Amino acid sequence: MGRHRLEGNPPITVKMRRSARARRLSLRVSRLDGQVTLTMPRFAPEREGVAFLREREDWLRGHLADIAPATDVAIGAAVPFGGEDLPVVAGPGRGCRREKCQIIVNPARPVGPQVKALLREEARRALATASDRYAASLGRSYSRLTLRDTRSRWGSCTSEGALMYSWRLIMAPSEVLDYVAAHEVSHLVEMNHQPPFWAVVAKLCPDWQAHRDWLREHGDRLHRIRFDN
Repeated sequence: MGRHRLEGNPPITVKMRRSARARRLSLRVSRLDGQVTLTMPRFAPEREGVAFLREREDWLRGHLADIAPATDVAIGAAVPFGGEDLPVVAGPGRGCRREKCQIIVNPARPVGPQVKALLREEARRALATASDRYAASLGRSYSRLTLRDTRSRWGSCTSEGALMYSWRLIMAPSEVLDYVAAHEVSHLVEMNHQPPFWAVVAKLCPDWQAHRDWLREHGDRLHRIRFDN
């Protein structure tokens, strides 16, 4: 449908889309990149959408002001690992490594990709260990484990037993990473989110609600860290 520019200081660009399933106007602000999206019913006049934006301009600007900017990984910055912020420092050697509560990189190479590769390696190790432990506890097995940089979910499990996780979980506290592994492995028993499923999760991870709440409150910070520099 296009975009609308809401004038002001600063101006706000709003992505406008129509949906056959929408029954009312709805406004969404992404906490990852600040993208504003207005969803409209299929036959709603565009002028109604513009009026809706103007009515909610104060609310919209307040939400945008609360969103922290993205953080680029660089020497001198800090990267969360296991829930702790580790400084990124330059050091000898060709590779990137975690050592003495810091991440050491080769200053002659792009920093972000080095740190990303290290985090992915650590994430695969930690998630495989947790998944193996929980699967053994349930007497089940999974078919494979893959890592992605997903933004809509932290993990998934297919009916064939394939586990997928976001590698950014390695930046969260270790118990949060373990909860996500317990959650996905529980789908090897129950492929739904009905009460029997949550009973399995609680068996593996009694404090699962606190860890889920942590992701809901702090997970967007993990997605705002950029590694492409």
